[in-house]
Amino acid sequence: MLDNKLDRLDCKILALLQEDASLSIGDIADSVGLTTTPCWKRIQRLEKQGFIRKRVALLNPPQLNLGLIAFISIKTNQHKIEWFESFHRIVSAIPEVIEFYRVTGNTDYLLKVALSNIEDYDRVYKILIKGVDLVDVSSMFAMEQIKYTTALPLNQVNLS
Repeated sequence: MLDNKLDRLDCKILALLQEDASLSIGDIADSVGLTTTPCWKRIQRLEKQGFIRKRVALLNPPQLNLGLIAFISIKTNQHKIEWFESFHRIVSAIPEVIEFYRVTGNTDYLLKVALSNIEDYDRVYKILIKGVDLVDVSSMFAMEQIKYTTALPLNQVNLS
């Protein structure tokens, strides 16, 4: 039965997988106090219900010569679906763009971009301004990463 509800054990499993998706089913089961079969069934249910979107390896950007992180805010006066679809295609095709949001406030879109150097930024900038009408493109460069996590907080989850 798929009721899309989480219990305390589901949250423990999700927390463990967020920290290390390579853990064996046996290790996860031991950590949460289950045997392997019920633990595996829970993980399968969590995947089927969409609580687990995918399991990935997190790479080290500086090790890959991608230590320059830019946040690009974009303003536009275009609010038509055709413009948005074109903009979405252009931005999605730029591999350096690792996050892409439509936001509220003084900015319409926010991009997080992983780069090797300022020349890479200039190339990405030129792709953006060449592709679609933009009113303003402003960028900030991260000087230091103070906190980084991909783990979502689970303390707000409504448990069944």
